[in-house]
Amino acid sequence: MNHPHQRLSRFSCCSFLNFYFNFSSCPLHKRHKHSDHGKVVSICDDFPADFIPPDTNTTSYFGVDRNGCCNFTTVQSAIDAVANFSLKRNIIFINSGIYYEKVIVPRTKPNITFQGQGYTSTAIVWNDTAKSANGTFYSGSVQVFANNFIAKNISFMNVAPIPNPGDVGAQAVAIRVSGDEAAFWGCGFFGAQDTLHDDRGRHYFKDCYIQGSIDFIFGNGRSLYVNCALISIASPVAPGSKLINGAVTAHGRTSKDENTGFAFVNCSVGGTGRIWLGRAWRPFSRVVFALSSMTDIIAPEGWNDFNDPTRDQTIFYGEYNCTGAGANMSMRAAYVQRLNDTQASAFINMSYIEGDQWLQPYN
Repeated sequence: MNHPHQRLSRFSCCSFLNFYFNFSSCPLHKRHKHSDHGKVVSICDDFPADFIPPDTNTTSYFGVDRNGCCNFTTVQSAIDAVANFSLKRNIIFINSGIYYEKVIVPRTKPNITFQGQGYTSTAIVWNDTAKSANGTFYSGSVQVFANNFIAKNISFMNVAPIPNPGDVGAQAVAIRVSGDEAAFWGCGFFGAQDTLHDDRGRHYFKDCYIQGSIDFIFGNGRSLYVNCALISIASPVAPGSKLINGAVTAHGRTSKDENTGFAFVNCSVGGTGRIWLGRAWRPFSRVVFALSSMTDIIAPEGWNDFNDPTRDQTIFYGEYNCTGAGANMSMRAAYVQRLNDTQASAFINMSYIEGDQWLQPYN
């Protein structure tokens, strides 16, 4: 798979919403149209008959199509149809389109897969904020509480207004991942402040496109991000300005006994603004960037201790063999570690998330 940044460097919420408003003028269930000869034909006539495979002993399949060409027109209704605590893999095929709904995968529904048709053509969208949802944690357009969740080739979006730094109650999560053993392949995450709530559990992200402005990957997960494009949409900053208006991560590790942290390997960081790689949301915040490229939007100090110097002794911020103008470590904050091969080895492969025990191959 091509790197998502190369494939779609200028993709944004706006283009996705333009797609939505251009193509959503037809009523959701308008299933018939008249041909030139007056014969009524169904818009589902051209729908691939093999879109939904037959069930097997190990897998159940569900189909979602907003035009009514499958059994379900909403993602949530398909989730609701999955048996509680099913031991089978339950694959929900989601056809191209924008699904404007707030979705919850409850703890009682493990082993669910969302299979989209491409992260630029299938998306789940909602617009809650911390204020409207009574808390940032509840603002997610999609909230996953179940274990063993997988998503492929689909986007998760929160289209609430982009906040200014310091705005109160404007945090808007695209997805909250609170189950263990979750994997995301070729997915998009679109929002501004707090886009991806990597809340808790072991998670794997591969070939994903993650967009935001402030703390746009946050939480207390133990997660490995491989070959992902991390794109800041913070407002452009004038050359020479010392203004900071964004941060990629805000990891929430609360004690040295927690084996959590974010590891980014072979990723790219770009976009707009003047931002930090991370800030210490909690005193033992842990983030590593390895073998990744960074543009000059990264401030020279690189990181922030949440303006609490007492955290400098307990946070773990490491960089290993990164490249680009933003990877210059000569002016990094004193607590940032330049990792050697041995130190980095603990973070840069599947063993960091014990993936050999649970991570299924893509196919």
